[in-house]
Amino acid sequence: MSKRDLLLEVGLEEMPARFVALAAAQLKEKVEKWLAAERIPFDQIISMESPRRFAVWIKGLAEKQPDRNDEAKGPARKIAQDEAGNWSKAALGFARSNGVEPDQLYFKDINGVEYVHARKSEAGKETKTLLPQLADVIAGMNFPKNMRWGANDLKYVRPIRWMVALFGEEVIELEIAGVKSGRISRGHRFLGTDVEINSPAEYVSKLAEQHVMVNPEERRATIVEQIRRMEQENGWKIPMDEGLLDEVVHLVEYPTALYGTFEEEFLTIPREVLVTSMREHQRYFPVENAQGQLLNHFVTVRNGDSRALENVAKGNEKVLRARLSDARFFYVEDQKLPIENCLKRLETIVFHEELGTIGDKVRRVRKTAAQIAEKLGVSQEEAKQVDRIAEIAKFDLVTNMVGEFPELQGIMGEDYARKAGENEIVAGGVFEHYLPRFAGDLTPKSAQGAIVSLADKLDTIIGIFSIGIVPTGSQDPYGLRRMAAGIVTILLERGWQLSLDQLWDATLETYAAQGVNKRTVEEVKKDLVDFFGLRLKNVLQENGVRYDVVDAVLSADLSYVPEILAKAKALMTAVSDDEFKLIVEQFNRVNNLAQKAEADQVDEALFVEDVERSLYQAYLSVQQEVANLKDQEKALATLATLREPIKAFFDKVMVMAEDQAVRANRLGLLLRLSRLIFAYADFSKLVFA
Repeated sequence: MSKRDLLLEVGLEEMPARFVALAAAQLKEKVEKWLAAERIPFDQIISMESPRRFAVWIKGLAEKQPDRNDEAKGPARKIAQDEAGNWSKAALGFARSNGVEPDQLYFKDINGVEYVHARKSEAGKETKTLLPQLADVIAGMNFPKNMRWGANDLKYVRPIRWMVALFGEEVIELEIAGVKSGRISRGHRFLGTDVEINSPAEYVSKLAEQHVMVNPEERRATIVEQIRRMEQENGWKIPMDEGLLDEVVHLVEYPTALYGTFEEEFLTIPREVLVTSMREHQRYFPVENAQGQLLNHFVTVRNGDSRALENVAKGNEKVLRARLSDARFFYVEDQKLPIENCLKRLETIVFHEELGTIGDKVRRVRKTAAQIAEKLGVSQEEAKQVDRIAEIAKFDLVTNMVGEFPELQGIMGEDYARKAGENEIVAGGVFEHYLPRFAGDLTPKSAQGAIVSLADKLDTIIGIFSIGIVPTGSQDPYGLRRMAAGIVTILLERGWQLSLDQLWDATLETYAAQGVNKRTVEEVKKDLVDFFGLRLKNVLQENGVRYDVVDAVLSADLSYVPEILAKAKALMTAVSDDEFKLIVEQFNRVNNLAQKAEADQVDEALFVEDVERSLYQAYLSVQQEVANLKDQEKALATLATLREPIKAFFDKVMVMAEDQAVRANRLGLLLRLSRLIFAYADFSKLVFA
């Protein structure tokens, strides 16, 4: 089959960096789906992009669809024909739908039943006659933000300025928003010119001649190589944040790295402020010495060549100097504002229109944190530190610096609190109460900071739930999933014996006192069980726990997070043992019969057989032992000792005895056993080979 390469390039005004890779990936995906739907084979599809274009290069695209020879199955003979052998309406309709004449229908035997069949033959179409449809594929792309231009109805990420569409050396005619395709692409806005592309294979090299690196990985490698060379030549360390590097890669078409200098006096500003100012405002990389100390240099990447780099550096230095002067001013002015004055201003900042101000939130968090501290039995001094952290944790929200750089909340609070003379634990807790902020982030170092972190996250989650907003699908505008995951992480890392129920109740009490709840406690808690259950499921899966064990432990109890993981790990070890399968069979037998019990009362005087007394004594012994065990492997092993007395009981005893009192007594015993065993896990969920 003959093949040609296909090139599609959409040229636009500069796109925001965060949209560039997404646009190219979407074009690739949509073209692949279109080719599959049209049954056009190809060898490879390569995606390329820069700020002014996204493109796909399809290698080895067939010049023609393969011919189609399909066999369609229709109704059975008894439906397709009457007794005289005439075609029924069903058969005639089947023939029409498949584009064949009735006399072309035939029968095939399938498992002893004859079904009518039709063979459909269709010659493949020439690929180039289908390619104009790609205009609809391109126009149908979606973007986070769109715009219109001129008199066009099309909404697109940016105005389309040119298109290249080549099938081999032949131009495919496309038209979108008044722009017609051709073979003319555009080079770098300042360093290049228009360029004629004669075939897809020369696309990359022709654009390179016009100072456009259309392969983003080539741009990335070039930037990294230039920065590493700079490190070697100057004895520097230049940490490269991957998010910033990704953004810079998609800001330039022809990268040239350079460095600039700023006054050493700015190094008196906290490192986080300097780095954030360079990164967020200017997309600069910071520079460190061999010991990791920040130096008064920065690295930026120019969208152009190496000419007049000194002038470019001076221009960037001037801009950064103004930014850092603002940051230094904010930093100095913020320290003049007493913390207590900041706390008063929190009363004017709305947390949520239905949940009150940040000041209201602070009061709730203080109450919840106090209850958590009491349940953990912390010292009086530690309890005071918890309260002070909770009281001042949000004060930096009203500072100039956090107003300019919201991502510095907590970081500036810690710095300002320390300078204001706060205890070291308290100052650190102001930052720690935000932790962890994302998966894999740091967790609070101090117990005090961890307590306030729990209280703050619980307050947000339960507050939002209480007014009827529960995350659904991918929608989570308040970041509640992240907060719940943070709570689970802290409880796991700390190993605290705090039940989720206790934490929920503590927070619900503070909301009830404020009187803002729109839903009942029962409704909120039901949603919380489902919500945290999913977070716990994720944690278990991340720890390699198989699906049935996950279901087993989560179906039993969500109270103590560290215990849930420990139980899952114990069960993962146990389920590989053939002997454990026999134990679980006995547990499930107990549970099945226990469902018939009306009460769990047990009267030893009603025992008839010795095995009943033995099982009851074993139950009492195991119940007491398990209650005192923290080791979940030992707890499971202790429960497993019930297997023999349970087996003996079922071998010798007819549970459903004719004597109503004896029957109820035996069922009551089984109900107690079931509650004890299945409080550990729902063993009926386990799957054995």
